[in-house]
Amino acid sequence: MEPGWLSAEEWQAVVLSLRVSFWATLVSLPLGVLVALALARGRFPGRQLLNGLVHLPLILPPVVTGYLLLLTFGRKAPVGSFLYEAFGIVFAFRWTGAALAAGVMAFPLMVRAIRLSIEAVDPKLEQAAATLGASRIWVFLTVTLPLILPGIVAGSILAFAKAMGEFGATITFVSNIPGETQTLPSAIYSFLQVPDGDAAAFRLVLISVAIAMLALLLSEVVAQRVARRISGR
Repeated sequence: MEPGWLSAEEWQAVVLSLRVSFWATLVSLPLGVLVALALARGRFPGRQLLNGLVHLPLILPPVVTGYLLLLTFGRKAPVGSFLYEAFGIVFAFRWTGAALAAGVMAFPLMVRAIRLSIEAVDPKLEQAAATLGASRIWVFLTVTLPLILPGIVAGSILAFAKAMGEFGATITFVSNIPGETQTLPSAIYSFLQVPDGDAAAFRLVLISVAIAMLALLLSEVVAQRVARRISGR
């Protein structure tokens, strides 16, 4: 049911932002765990290059990241045209593209949180399991994964919050189409460009702040509870 204090367009932007952020976080999580594991435990040529590429979205202007996504995943771009012709997947100017842009921008925060959790695990615990004949995958699933679960939870929630606030890369890659790609930040920007749009923009700002604060608090609470459960306290 639509809240009386939000217009249909405002409510649409809120729902779309939640949808984009959810899928951006969910799809990038497995890759985030693998990359964090490689950076924390891996010793291979190009490790520092991988680390730099992962954190590059934090350094580059978001507009540049969005433009690079457009050059890569646009309908006429190499990867974009292949995905469309082979699987019918379209990113440019679709909500799926907004999720991709949000996921790319939030990915460094997710990886960092998970990587710190992995580095805090005592390698001797994993070595002990390996000496008992467990495979590397089984050691990860039964020893490493439960211990890094607080970091995974915290990183996922922080990535979700970051995705909710993504603007520059999203509007560059998928534009600002109401009902399709107009997320909360894009809607706020649009309302600020029209007369008498300040009230609607302010309502969406309040919602954005509330969601961000709730995500930060939730990440702390969930991570602490998971950590206590793992430690048996």
